[in-house]
This record gives sequence, C-alpha cells and structure tokens, in this order.
Amino acid sequence: MRTIHNKNRKKKSVIFVGLLFLLFLISACAVDYVTGKHTFNLVSEQQEIQIGREADPSIISQYGLYDDPKLTEYVDGIGQKIAVVSQRPNLKYTFRVVDSPIVNAFALPGGWVYFTRGILAHFNSEAELAGVMGHEIGHVVARHGAEQMSKAQLAGIGLLGMSAVSPELAKFSDLAQMGVGLLFLKFGRNQESESDRLGVEYSTKLGYDANSMAKFFQTIGRLSEASGGGLPDFLSTHPNPADREKTVSRLAGDWQKKIDYKPLNISPRDYLKRIDGIVYGNDPRQGFVENNIFYHPTMRFQFPVPANWKLANLPTVVQMVSTDEKAYIQFALASTNSPDSAANKLVQDNQLTVLKRQNTKLNGFPALFLDAKLENETQSIRVITYFIEKDKSLFSFQGLTASADYEQNKNEILNTLNGFRQLTDKNALNKKPLRVRIRTVSNPGNFKSIMQQFGMKDEMIPELAILNGVEETTNYQKGDLIKIIQE
Repeated sequence: MRTIHNKNRKKKSVIFVGLLFLLFLISACAVDYVTGKHTFNLVSEQQEIQIGREADPSIISQYGLYDDPKLTEYVDGIGQKIAVVSQRPNLKYTFRVVDSPIVNAFALPGGWVYFTRGILAHFNSEAELAGVMGHEIGHVVARHGAEQMSKAQLAGIGLLGMSAVSPELAKFSDLAQMGVGLLFLKFGRNQESESDRLGVEYSTKLGYDANSMAKFFQTIGRLSEASGGGLPDFLSTHPNPADREKTVSRLAGDWQKKIDYKPLNISPRDYLKRIDGIVYGNDPRQGFVENNIFYHPTMRFQFPVPANWKLANLPTVVQMVSTDEKAYIQFALASTNSPDSAANKLVQDNQLTVLKRQNTKLNGFPALFLDAKLENETQSIRVITYFIEKDKSLFSFQGLTASADYEQNKNEILNTLNGFRQLTDKNALNKKPLRVRIRTVSNPGNFKSIMQQFGMKDEMIPELAILNGVEETTNYQKGDLIKIIQE
C-alpha cells in the first residue's frame, strides 16, 4: 500500500508542476515592443524597473561615477534623444558615465544605461557614441534583460519540479541552479543582433551615419588582438560574430534608403573637443600600486601588498587574494564611526568567537584590534581585523583564511595590516592620471610620424593608433585633430 501511495503522490506532483508551469506560461504573455507580437516574459514591467533601480547603487559602488558634469550631461542628452525615437519613449531612462578605464557599455532592465570613461575615450565621433547608445537602448526596449531572467526563472521552476518528483535528484538542484545562472548571464546572439538592428534604426532616424557604429567594431576587434586574443569587457558581454561589422554596414545602407535620411551637420571634431582631458587608464588619485605598496593620494594612506597577490581596487573597497586563493585581505570604510560598535556588529552578525580584542595604536592611529574565529559544522575561518580611526573616518582592515591555513598565511596577513600608515611621499601624493589630450596637427604626415612629433614613445604608438581608430600609416593634414596621452 505504501508503494501505491508513493506512486500516487509522485503522479500528483507531476500534475501539480505541469499546471503550475502552464499557469506561468499563460500569465507570462507580454507584447514585444519591437515586433508587436506576444512574447514569453515572467518579469512584469514594474518588476523590470524595480530590478534596475535596485541594481543601480551596486553599479555605482563597483565603478564609481566619473566626475565630469558636462560630459555626463552630453551623454545623457544623446541618450534621451535616442530614447524618444525608440519603441518605448515613455520609459524613464537614466544614463550614467562610470569611472572605469575598461572599454564597455551596458544596460540594466528598466532603463538604466552605463558608459565607462574608457569607451568614451575610444569613440572618435558622436555617431559612434550614438550607434552604441542605440544598441544599449535596444536591449532595454526589447526587454532582453527581462527575457534572460525569465529563462532563468523558468529553469528554476523546472528544477523545483524535478526535486518534487524525484527526491534523489533534489540534492543536485543547488548546483544546477548555479549553472543556470551562468548560462543565462549574457545576452544571446539573436538578442545582440536585434540590438544592432535597433541601434542602426535609432541612430539613422536622428541623422547619424550608422556606418560609424560598424567602424567602432573594428576598434573593439583591435583591442582584442592587442590583448593577446583575450576579450575586452565590451566583447565579454557582447558576442561579436565575424560578420557583425558587415551586417551593421548593410543595415545602415538599408535604413538610409528606407527613410528620408537627412545627415546631421556634425563633425567628429565636436566630439573630440568634448573628451579633451578625459582620464585614460587607471586613475592614481583613487589608489595605485607601485613596488608592492598600495598608495591612496586622496585619502593619504599606504600599506604593503603581498608579493604576487592579486589586487582589485574598487571605489569602496580594496581586495587582495593570495595566488593559491587560500587567504584574503580587504580594506574598506566601516559602516560606523565607532570602533567598538563596528567590532560588536562584526562579531554579532557573523557569530564570531573572539580570541583577542584590545584598543591599541597602529603607526600613530587609534585602532581596535580583533582576532576571532568563525566556526560551524562545515568550516573554521580565522578573522583578523583592525578598525582604524583616521581623519574622522573609520576603516576596516581585515584578513581571512581557513584556520588550518592560518600559520602558513599569518605573516603576510599581519605584515599587510600592520603596514597601514600615513602617506607622506610627495611623489606618490602628486602622482597625476594620464589624460586624453586633443591636439591640432601642424605638419602633415602619417600617424606614426605625427605621434613622434608630439613626443609619444614608439611603444605607445600601436595603442594610440587604436585609440584614434586609425592605422599607423594613416595620413593627416595640417589642422586635423588627433588624440595623444599626457598628464
């Protein structure tokens, strides 16, 4: 009788999951803004907007906003004009310039679009910016982010159903869901192609030559080659089939014939003047590493970096990890200005066992030292923390490693934490970022010879050629504008 009951229970579970799946399919019908046809989407428009709104602070925290109000206003103006000619003109769009040297642009569901200063530095005309802007707005209009999340949710439903029917497989569901998250992380090729088409459509309607968008794909390809075949960040989130440039050029011609195309009377010189002085590469004012020491000129501190450790310098945190990934150090602003409150919160939130706690001085700064363990059934982690008071701010400087690996990593962790001190080196304090400078050509010649005239080193010329979207043999005339890199 027990076997029969189990079979009936499994049969009911299958029926229930099937009905649940059917209910989702019925309720998930939405109208595609681009095609006007019904499409599958589990994420409502209000949810889509909320997702973007809630994710926006995380993006800002990760990258930081680039401090150039005029450039930000300019990018926003281009975006708002393109949004008006899109199929979702009533959606509120937010356009941001983020303070990152990587060459990338991306969009979140609900109308949040981001351009890095790195990609703005590599554009050579407003038409290139408009084409890529149209592409990113196309992702928002076509709700590609919502579609990807819907697929992930649907896969999750399938996993839940599998677990209900087969308890033996339930233990694998967490692992499977992790794989699903990775699988649906990026836009599919069809979605990228649709956004390319939309980018061409929107920019052409405004009078831009969408062939410039195709030209920018050349820049992306050259960046990929220059990095040894590794994909730059734009390509890591934008699959780039070999014929993409040709396809965009063909679409540009088709759209110019399709509408009453009236080219904008705008010169690439106008765009180049707008980015004159934009920061290029990493900004040392936000922290830099030299001779295994991390310097932060703006906040005037320094600390050693263990040899061969990987370091990520983000706007709100500096993270370091050992080569074997068995030890981790992070430096960040604490959530409170009270060392005691910060220490209490760390202990309570993580249920730490305190081994040592004392008020002390760290190279002249008031500090609270905390040595603790996080222990549960599956792990034991040693947590070493300094809460350091400096210039009316409280910093958390923390090292973590498995208790079993503590002796092996103790010296590197403690040497790094104990090495926090005031930055007084004038060279480090006065280190300035490199910037893109726009110069006027005085003497005609090819690109390479002109770069030499401006004092650019020969090893920099290939990088500068990519930055300018030209070849080293490209000829320039007197009066032409050109990008160089200087402080």
